[in-house]
Amino acid sequence: MLDKNKVSLGIAQIAWTNDDMPDLGKENTFEQCVSEIALAGFAASEVGAKYPTDPVVLKKAMDLRGLTICNSWFSSFLITKPYAETEQAFIKSLNFLQAVGAKVIGVSEQSYSTQGKLEQPIWDGKYEMNDEEWELLTEGLNKLGKIAKDRGMALTFHHHMGTVVQTEAEIDKFMDMVDKELVYLLFDSGHLSFAGIDPEKVLKKYVNRVRHVHLKDIRGEMVKRSQTERWSFLKGVREGVFTVPGDGDVDFAPLFKILEEAEYKGWMVVEAEQDPAKANPLEYALKARKYIADKAGL
Repeated sequence: MLDKNKVSLGIAQIAWTNDDMPDLGKENTFEQCVSEIALAGFAASEVGAKYPTDPVVLKKAMDLRGLTICNSWFSSFLITKPYAETEQAFIKSLNFLQAVGAKVIGVSEQSYSTQGKLEQPIWDGKYEMNDEEWELLTEGLNKLGKIAKDRGMALTFHHHMGTVVQTEAEIDKFMDMVDKELVYLLFDSGHLSFAGIDPEKVLKKYVNRVRHVHLKDIRGEMVKRSQTERWSFLKGVREGVFTVPGDGDVDFAPLFKILEEAEYKGWMVVEAEQDPAKANPLEYALKARKYIADKAGL
């Protein structure tokens, strides 16, 4: 069982309101979201579009419910825009996160990403970086990672469907090229499984370089449909490709065991973007919370 003194459990707000498709959960307020997160027994969330942009206001709302902010998504464009633009935006995000007590920032390279294109099948048209672009990405992230480290924070990189770091080979190359003291891995069980990669294999290889964990489950039947019917990533979300741990086909027991044996210290965050009209966020949050308590002892 994982150590409660070392591992904290959060849940992503994306189950309540979806930033990429605002019609999903448009009726759910920020206050409802964070109140239900607390009610379901979680200690934190990440940052969503409906969250207050004033860190003082946000921190007060979280403190009232015994919650904190554990991470925020950050979109980098290191291979298509000048480095200085990304650095400026990164520092702004760091400032916000530090003000609300977070220690982690989750970066995803969004140059050429297909994840947000409603009509683009997620299985087609993925961009492949050339050698120069690999250098731009990894050297840029090393610089950003140094900025984060100097401020007592950790830059974690989020491998993701539809982005330039999706496949197992790309993850391996990425981890080989970045400075392991400056850039860490955001391990996501769902994106690996969706891509046809064994999450246990990847976690076993890189567990000592993981600083943030997304617990995302998949429904295998829906993944197959997304392939045969050529769904976009966002259509897959709408149709239920993703779900919470214990409701899908990912085997989390070996993942929890690897994290336990490595004495992982940090956040594990349930992340399952679904249509809240089909999957009531509180109901699924409670389901995930019970499953993790039973299987991981948290």
